[in-house]
Amino acid sequence: MNNSTPQIILNVVGPIATNSYILYCPVTKDAIIIDPGGDPETIEKSIDEKSLNPTMVILTHGHSDHMASAAEIMRNYNVGLAIHSDDIETMKKSVEDAPLWGLGKIEEPEVEITLAEEDKIKVGEITGTVINTPGHTKGGISLKFDGVVFAGDTLFAGSIGRTDFFGGNHETLLNSIRTKLFELPDDTIVYCGHGPSTTIGDEKTCNPFFNGIF
Repeated sequence: MNNSTPQIILNVVGPIATNSYILYCPVTKDAIIIDPGGDPETIEKSIDEKSLNPTMVILTHGHSDHMASAAEIMRNYNVGLAIHSDDIETMKKSVEDAPLWGLGKIEEPEVEITLAEEDKIKVGEITGTVINTPGHTKGGISLKFDGVVFAGDTLFAGSIGRTDFFGGNHETLLNSIRTKLFELPDDTIVYCGHGPSTTIGDEKTCNPFFNGIF
């Protein structure tokens, strides 16, 4: 196993079947938790079974179904939260709207780090990069690591994120996918916020929102 190869655990959590990911370094066992959208006991079981050392919670965007258990996990592992600065307002609004999505009352997590384009994410001996991919929300981001990208609700297998929520913009979303995600190598695995994973190459050729033209 290459020391730079990220190891990934998927948990599908919450009432909207949100994909929550744990990415960890196989050498140091340091880990980040991406989009803990509910069921904290499930996420924590995965962490504890692998004897991982969480260092940060990262949100690809501020919707409640991607952060419902963030505050509890942060407290239990004494870690901070990172989100793009343009999505803090989205996060605050989503906390208020959480009951509408079947999430009940959720605790607003405290932001420790605000992320921006090209920021580096260190996880043990692994380094990732923040990619700004707004459109689903104003401050949506994707996280690129070796051979993989966590796209949140920007890009799905055969679809794209909704843009009819607060801060959404359809043309901005399409532009983010064309100019940021579709610039990645075709064999890059896309870990989506909901549903199955895909690849950049498959979405370039098969995604009906692009019709093979990007």
